[in-house]
Parts: sequence; structure tokens; C-alpha cells
Amino acid sequence: MNIFAAEFIGTAILIALGNGVVANVVLNKTKGNSGGLIAITFGWAIAVFVAVFCATKIAGGAHLNSAITIAFAVANKTPWSEVPTYIIAQVTGAMLGSLVVYLGYRSHYDATEDGLAKRATFCTDPAIKNTVNNLLTELIGTFILVFAVFYLAAPTSSLGALDAFPVALVVLGVGLSFGGPTGYAINPARDLGPRLLHAILPLKNKASNDWGYSWIPVVGPVVGALLAALLVKYI
Repeated sequence: MNIFAAEFIGTAILIALGNGVVANVVLNKTKGNSGGLIAITFGWAIAVFVAVFCATKIAGGAHLNSAITIAFAVANKTPWSEVPTYIIAQVTGAMLGSLVVYLGYRSHYDATEDGLAKRATFCTDPAIKNTVNNLLTELIGTFILVFAVFYLAAPTSSLGALDAFPVALVVLGVGLSFGGPTGYAINPARDLGPRLLHAILPLKNKASNDWGYSWIPVVGPVVGALLAALLVKYI
């Protein structure tokens, strides 16, 4: 139960702050409208720091990312029997976090006609649709994140809950370097949970859920995480 609570609450905080900065940048009549990718990447980095710090305090560790959970299971750092608990908590927590963003920005959703902009506050979308390139971008970004996390996490590091800070810096770096092509999901739960919520909510002028693309921010991160885990395991 501690694992579920930590992952659920932590992922909800992650998405509330992360998608919250996206909403602030892309929705009409907000104070942060048109803030750009730099604002978004810094907002997501802070979201990671706060979420991981809080979740670590609850259960002594925090994945908040299904790709990391799978990578840790492959590396024998997380029992496979616990993987479903992690993933269910992450996906449902992501849905709750996205719901919090919707409630906080409801007036601005109503003031925004662009359905694609609204969808961007829930899930990722490529700047140029190209299956191979989009998949590769998500794979690369997640590989870098997960590879770094293996060396930042205890017992390699001794910062305890403050391990959240260097992880946040890695996310910032990935966003600044590889965020342009796909919006750097680098986390299946981060994309899938909010996309499911987008499908449910009664948004005005709602765009499609783009299920045809939705597998890429799931498969790309998982493959990238597996490659990182295998590399760490055998070097």
C-alpha cells in the first residue's frame, strides 16, 4: 500500500505541475501564454523534483515512470510481482494530476478554441509526424534518463530524497535537447493516463485522442529503458 500511495500521489503531483505549466503556456488568456519550450522544460524539471522528493518521503523510493519501473525490474532492483502495482498507481495518478490541471484552468479551456492546444495539456504530440523518427526520439530521451537514474539512485548516491534534484536536472537536459520533436514523454504513464482522461472529459472543440500515435510514447520509452537497463547490467 505504501508503494501504491507513493506512486499514485507522486505521479499526480508530477502531472499536475508538469501539465500545469503546459496549460499555462498554450491556453488562451493565461498569465504565462506563449512562454515557450524553455518555460515548459523548466516547469517539468521542477515537477520531477517536487514529485520524486514527496514520493520518496512516503515510501523510501520513487519511480513515477513506468519505463523506470520496468528497467528496475529487468535489473533486479524491483520485484516483477510489484510491477503491476507501480504501473496502475502511475497511470491512475497521472489521470488525477491531469484532472487537477483541467479544474485549475477550466475557464481557459473554455476560452481556447484550438483543440490541439487543449490536447497538448494532456498528452504529447510530434512536431513532424514520422513513426520511425518519433519512436527513435522517445527511445533516445528515455535511454539517457534511465541510464542516468541508475547511477543517481541509491546506493550509488547518498543524497537520499535529494536524489530528486539531479534527476530533475537530467529531465531538464533531456527536454532542452530532445524535447522538440515529440514533446519528450519519456514516460508511458505520463502520456497514457492524461490521454485517457482527455478522452473522457467533455471539452469544447475537443480534438481527437490520436490513438494512432499513442503507442509511440509508450513503446519508445519502454524500449529505451530496457536498453539502458541491459547496458547497466552488463557493463
